[in-house]
Amino acid sequence: MLFSARVKFRVSRSVSRTTLSILAFASVLGGNVLGAPSKTKDFADRFEALPLARSWQNQLLVHARVNGKPAVLMVDSGAPATLISTKRQADFRLGEIVGKSDLPSSVILNGVADRLAMVHSFRLGALIIEDMPVVLTKISPPRVAKMVREQEIDGILGVDVLFATKAVMDCKDQVLILNRYPEISGNEQVLDLRGFHKTPIYVNEGYNLFVNGSINGTRTKLLVDTGAGVTTLHLPFVRQLRIPHYATSITSSGINRKEDAVDVARIRKLSVGTVDVFGKSIGVADLRWLFSETDRQESRQVAGLLGGELLKSQHGIIDFGTRTLYLKK
Repeated sequence: MLFSARVKFRVSRSVSRTTLSILAFASVLGGNVLGAPSKTKDFADRFEALPLARSWQNQLLVHARVNGKPAVLMVDSGAPATLISTKRQADFRLGEIVGKSDLPSSVILNGVADRLAMVHSFRLGALIIEDMPVVLTKISPPRVAKMVREQEIDGILGVDVLFATKAVMDCKDQVLILNRYPEISGNEQVLDLRGFHKTPIYVNEGYNLFVNGSINGTRTKLLVDTGAGVTTLHLPFVRQLRIPHYATSITSSGINRKEDAVDVARIRKLSVGTVDVFGKSIGVADLRWLFSETDRQESRQVAGLLGGELLKSQHGIIDFGTRTLYLKK
């Protein structure tokens, strides 16, 4: 299986000295979600449940409308911003950001400068967001996706929208629940979480989501990444633990990156919070480009990506409002 490696997202120093974080996007979204009420809404009216389709590569896809045109987006908890394929720029009538704006005109994605654009109407079900900034980038389907003639996606739904709408994502039952009125306070539970074990999600400055865990008893952190089809460990970490790994014909792909080789290793015990998984075969790849120097210096070393196949098998539910990951044993 392939996985879509993550996007490192920062503003080009030649464009702006201010770090472009999820807060910039969330502030835009928070002021432009249509229909924000002054009084408490009925529970059923507040939440929008969207079905998700699962791709051949184990990624979850959602249908949206971009400036009125239908679009298929991959829901990616590893992407700090929403991305749109440059192939669809003309179809979606996306204008690049020019003139005076609080946002820069371009950002750096994995070493490549990509332009920002403004979507005047971004629709997910009944939820409409006006004047939403997105990143225009080249999104090429991986080699295997081309071989099986899988539908090419139009973009990636990032955590800018997921945090701003306090989304809840069920990775097994394939549903994305958005809060249409996130400014209304309340702790409504939109899914039945009996029997689940909860693990806090920690969010870094780049708005990557991490959970504490362990690999063969060694304490680690894992990046929660619904865009990664398979759970994948960092090659130096695997070597450090002297875990045998074997070459495969599998490759990984990512935004603005060439395909990388992926090995496979069998892990005796992988733990996320209080949930243990035994005898699991997972991917191994060089992910050093993915993690920041700050991530590498923290007490709990980042071991790799918690991917789609484990989130499915353990019935993972990601609550972006409370920053909690729920798993079943």
